[in-house]
Amino acid sequence: MDWSQELTSFSLIILIASLLLLLARKMFASQGRLPPGPKPVPLLGNLLQLRSRDIHKRLLELSEKFGPVYTLYLGPQPVVVLCGYKAVKEALVDHGEKFSGRAELPIVDLTSQGYGIAFSNGERWKELRRFSITTLRNFGMGKRNIEERIQEEVQFLMEAFQETQGVALTQTYHVYRFWFCKIRLYNFFPTLLSILPGPHHKLTENYQEQVRYVEEIVQEHKKSLDPAAPRDYIDAFLIKIQQDNQNPHTEFHKKNLCSSALDIFFAGQETTSSTLGYGLLILMKYPHIKEKIQAEIESVIGLTRSPCMEDRAKMPYTDAVIHEIQRFIDILPLGAPHSVTGDTLFRGYSLPKGTVIFPLLHSVLFDSTLFERPQEFDPSHFLNQSGSFKKNEGFMPFSAGKRICLGEGLARMELFLYFTSILQRFDIKPSTSPSDIDLSPEYSGFGKKPPSFQLALVPY
Repeated sequence: MDWSQELTSFSLIILIASLLLLLARKMFASQGRLPPGPKPVPLLGNLLQLRSRDIHKRLLELSEKFGPVYTLYLGPQPVVVLCGYKAVKEALVDHGEKFSGRAELPIVDLTSQGYGIAFSNGERWKELRRFSITTLRNFGMGKRNIEERIQEEVQFLMEAFQETQGVALTQTYHVYRFWFCKIRLYNFFPTLLSILPGPHHKLTENYQEQVRYVEEIVQEHKKSLDPAAPRDYIDAFLIKIQQDNQNPHTEFHKKNLCSSALDIFFAGQETTSSTLGYGLLILMKYPHIKEKIQAEIESVIGLTRSPCMEDRAKMPYTDAVIHEIQRFIDILPLGAPHSVTGDTLFRGYSLPKGTVIFPLLHSVLFDSTLFERPQEFDPSHFLNQSGSFKKNEGFMPFSAGKRICLGEGLARMELFLYFTSILQRFDIKPSTSPSDIDLSPEYSGFGKKPPSFQLALVPY
């Protein structure tokens, strides 16, 4: 190698070192305004300390050293982590407006692009959320007529289960860890990964295919739309589009309609189905709990009448078990990432506008100050000494505050009606000894899913 090549190589090393130094200074400078936390390294931040599929446990371990509010870096991105009921409640509920922002994730640019409810901010989010809550309530969310629709769907499921004639079924939840790992990395290094091949590009194609599917449904609704008699959420949104067609700044247009419809569908379908599947696995693991539920069903409902929501108040043990299932399985341990909507003072720290917030819901659902044995599945976490149902302020599977899941009431209704209907008509039998059942979850991105398992539904 001649002297010119050596000089070029040396210059390149100096350039890279200088860039890393500048990045490090920027990271530490911003950390000076934020809560303390583990020391980041240039470019990677604290990613090497989070090399675990159960990131929530690593975050909880870090809180033992740095306290319930601390900062870490995901690549160059600073994130403030909130641990424990007190810190999460103080932020999301007591200072709900300031912490009501949704973190602007690069992966959103590949999918909804900030349209819809889940990943929007500002007036768009407020208008769409307000409209969606009102519309869902108008269609009976939490009321008797939507209960009848759920009971109708329950009946179809019971008929399908009856046809299995007690033959073992395999419940499979496909999780592609590499795929989700690449998606997670895109949030940290979007510029680099945008020019590299990988499954994150497939995500855009998949999302657009889903949008096209919704667009087809929207077109069908347009053809038969009666503004005086909306049939569903899409009809109501189309009517709102017509009413606002002279407003150049309206948020009621096709992009927000398609994204909002997808947000509502996936939020309801995915969490409810995962909770049902995981719940059945847990009840096979603990047959004495299943038997107590079945005894309560026989006492309150009987074996012929279909369960209804009025029964729940008379079935404290069943209600407690369903709550404990939601707490224990901890489907979204990190919660959905928030951001502060403006410069915010919190516990003596200064959080600049847009600071990403991780409200660690896992740390609330497993808070030992609120749940006596958080690592164990124990329905008594929601029962008082007399056996009546008791609320627990640490029950936050739907999050809390301004961004709490807008379908919480619907999900609670679905879970009660599905669980009681299944256990009223079938005994659930595992394919192995209860002691051999492993409740360890699978991981998909930042969420959990039940492991694959077999069960037989034996009619009574």
